[in-house]
Amino acid sequence: MNDAKAELYAFDLSTAVWRKATASGPEHDCVEVAEMPGGARAVRDSKNPDRDPLRFTATEWAAFRQGVTAGEL
Repeated sequence: MNDAKAELYAFDLSTAVWRKATASGPEHDCVEVAEMPGGARAVRDSKNPDRDPLRFTATEWAAFRQGVTAGEL
């Protein structure tokens, strides 16, 4: 794991503000997103919030969003 990614996973999310992703479906299969320093994001499954969330650098998050918008995912 590179230094930037290691920093993301070391960041304490205990006080993070989670919001439901706008792309979450009506069947309650919700993805929640929290902002992190430097434009990074943490993502978790609302049905299993105790699992360690995925963490994306700002660049990774931008590429992910672009892929979703383009219908690639």
